Parts: sequence; C-alpha cells; structure tokens
Amino acid sequence: MSSVLLPKQHSPRSRATAAPRSDRLDSLTGLRFLAALAVFVHHFTGVSAAGGVAHAPLLFPYSTMGVNGVGFFFVLSGFLLAWGHRAGTRARVFYWRRAGRILPLHLAATIPCIWVFHLWGGVPWDLPSFLASLLLVQTWFPGVVPMFPGNGVSWTLSVEVFFYLLFPLVIRGAYRLRTRVLLALAAAGLVAMWAVNWWAATHLSPFHCEWLMRHPLARLPEFALGLGLALAIGRGLPLRPRPGPLAAAFAAYTVVYVHREDWLPAAAVDQLAWSVRPMVAVFSILVIVAYVQRERAGVRGWLCTPLMVRLGAWSYAFYLLHQTVNRMILDHWGRPAPTDLSVFTLLGVAAVVVALSWAAYRYVEEPARRWWMRHQPT
Repeated sequence: MSSVLLPKQHSPRSRATAAPRSDRLDSLTGLRFLAALAVFVHHFTGVSAAGGVAHAPLLFPYSTMGVNGVGFFFVLSGFLLAWGHRAGTRARVFYWRRAGRILPLHLAATIPCIWVFHLWGGVPWDLPSFLASLLLVQTWFPGVVPMFPGNGVSWTLSVEVFFYLLFPLVIRGAYRLRTRVLLALAAAGLVAMWAVNWWAATHLSPFHCEWLMRHPLARLPEFALGLGLALAIGRGLPLRPRPGPLAAAFAAYTVVYVHREDWLPAAAVDQLAWSVRPMVAVFSILVIVAYVQRERAGVRGWLCTPLMVRLGAWSYAFYLLHQTVNRMILDHWGRPAPTDLSVFTLLGVAAVVVALSWAAYRYVEEPARRWWMRHQPT
C-alpha cells in the first residue's frame, strides 16, 4: 500500500457537483501508520501495570486509547473505498483487488504466529477456529476459541472483509441518496452503535459482550460514516475542520476518558465507556476530512513527507507483525518491572517491527499484489 491513489472518474450523479479531487492523498497514508502505531503502543504497554510487554507509567493510562486505532481504520476504509470508487466497476473485479491487497500478507504473517502463539506459547486453539481466522470470518461467530485465533490482530481484517462484501451492494444506493440523508444515516448509525454497546454491557456476559462489539455489524456504523462523508465531501460539503484544534480536543477527551472513574459519577462513567467508539469515529472522520481538504487545497505538511508516506505504505505489515514480535519478546525475556525507561524499549521494538514491515512489504506484499493484478478478471 503506497500513497492512496484516487481516480478522477465519478458516478454520473456526483460528477456535476463534486469539487476537483487530488490524484494522491499522501496525508491519509501517513495517518494510517499513526493509527497502527497507536495500536502497537497500547499492546506494548498493556491495560494495567501487570500487562503488556513493558509497562511505562509515563504513557499509561493514556496509551490505552490506542486500542481505538482500529476504529480509525474502519472509518478510513469506508472513506477511501467511496472516495476512490469508479462508476461501473464490476463487483468481481472489486473483490479480486481487495483479496489481492489483504490475503497474501495475512497468510504469510500467520505462519510465525503458529509457532510463537500456539506451538511455543501454548495458546489453546482448535482447528475450526484456526481455519476461521485463515478465512477471515472469526468475528462472525461467537464460538471461536480463543477469541483471537491464528494471528490475533487479524480480527479487524475479518470485519473489513464483511465491509468489502457489502460495498458493491451499497455504493450504488448511496450515490442516489441526498447528502443530508447520507449524513442523517451516518449519525443514526453512531447512535445505534452506542445503544448496542449499552445494551450488550448490561444484558450479556463479558465474553459475549466483547464478541458482539467486535462483530462486523456492530462496527458497520464506523465504515458507513467514512463512506457517507466521502460522498458528501466529494459533492462539495463545506466542512473544513482544522487538525490543530481537533488534536487538542481529542487530547482533552482522552484525559477525561481515562480518568473518568476518578472524576465523574458512575452513570457518566458508564456512558463514556459505551460511547467511546462512536466518539472516536467522529474524531477520526473529522481528522480525515481536515487533511483531505488541506491536501486538495495544495497544503502539504509533515504527513506528506517521504518518510511518513513510506511508513504508511508499510503500516499493514506493521499491524500484522507487531503483536507476534511483542509475544516473542514477552515469552523469551519476560515482563520487566514497570519503569519509564520502558519507553526506550518500546521505541527499539517499534524500530525492529518497522524493519520487518519494510521487508514484508517489499518481498511479500508488493510482489504478491503485482502478481494478483496481472491475473485480474475482466
């Protein structure tokens, strides 16, 4: 995945009202790496002083917000698929291209996971669950054991596969909807996401609640938000948020969220927990729109530098490999005592994962993608 390439051909309905689009949106490629890095930091520092690979009090508990980097991925996926959609693209061509993007590296990254997690690490598993992870349908069913079989982080790909299957079916209908209807549906989806989370937390067991909130249908509002805003911005919606104030607002929200149990009454604590995914989705789409509008206006910042674009291109491999490296370190050296010096360990491990990601991108992901494209159906 190099810089995001955006075709200029649009649907007949949107062509007349859409503002000119850039051929490339390098800033979104850079943002992709930051989201993957946030997930890595969360996994590395853990959810408590007794978790993660090396707990760093300097980063904790704010690093726990990094788990929501996957929500950013879902929003970005909906945005990019709708933004770059070519009218008349056949569904089988779309599915073929998506498969070529995710399957080769997913299968390659699963190989070391078999050893690190199951053979060496002793994580229990069964064959049906493992096959579900290879086929990327593990989040669709509640009986998968463990909840993250195979390469655990690939659960997000299972959600993405569901989105990909739906996309050719919904994009044509979305083109026919007015912008205000698209925005209303996106807002309604976020409200429904909050309501489902509330209901699940108060009516289901912790296991089934966690499974439900990872089910593709429960994450669909994030994808729909990205899709709807991509069409709305392409039609000229005058939404131009600024990255600086958004970053400050998200930092303030994060502080309140992680300290909610100390600062807020119980009812507010619960509501913050149940609404965090919709809130992160809103921040995500505003950040995406902010950088899209800046880049379309000819403003290129640090996210568009060659380094960030390269890191963004390697981010898929980074995401698929990071937890395997984390587990290997944890099993081989154990978990050290919590200390702020763990920040340097984190940076060193991140550098190692980046190097592995470069190799995976150059020698697996890109060659496989090129082979796949040469065999694309007509």
